[in-house]
Amino acid sequence: MSIDFLLTSLVVVLVPGTGVIYTLATGLERGEKASLAAALGCTLGIVPSLVAAITGVAAILHTSALAFSVLKILGVIYLLYMALCLVKQGGALELSGQSPCQLSLVRIGIIGAVINVLNPKLSVFFLAFLPQFITAGERVFEQMLGLGGIFMLMTLMVFSAYGLGAAWIRHHVEQRPGVMTAFRRLFAGTFVALSAKLALVER
Repeated sequence: MSIDFLLTSLVVVLVPGTGVIYTLATGLERGEKASLAAALGCTLGIVPSLVAAITGVAAILHTSALAFSVLKILGVIYLLYMALCLVKQGGALELSGQSPCQLSLVRIGIIGAVINVLNPKLSVFFLAFLPQFITAGERVFEQMLGLGGIFMLMTLMVFSAYGLGAAWIRHHVEQRPGVMTAFRRLFAGTFVALSAKLALVER
């Protein structure tokens, strides 16, 4: 375990992406428990990409234009769906305590996991990222599993901090519907921007 790996992983985890935005939005809408569920879900959503990198499936995504494009399109559609639900009154992601469509903590976690599963760049990232810190000939599988586990732990800690911070802000603005609406629209716009960015990425 090198300092370079820890620092690089920390930078990668800290940079806001779809998982961070979702966790922040959930913290603002539902509070501490929901934000932690979102953070856990996003973290567990890394598992398929990690497994893909370890088993070599990520290489297929990297070399197959069709496989990469299909997963990318699904990710774009899902992000746009998230944006629509955020701005739609009473929609599926209307997470305020007064909403009749309130989601359970399990469903919040599942949504977080799906967000990362549908990001094809995550698998390709692990394929390119982890091998840089592997010592050749010394239990490569165990090394990749260990590094991936550390990356997931850092993700859970950072995302939880983001979510709890958003939940703290919520306590100060929850009595101001206009502010909450502005936050919701901001996150919806961010999801749209992220979907456009994902649509433009290449293998």
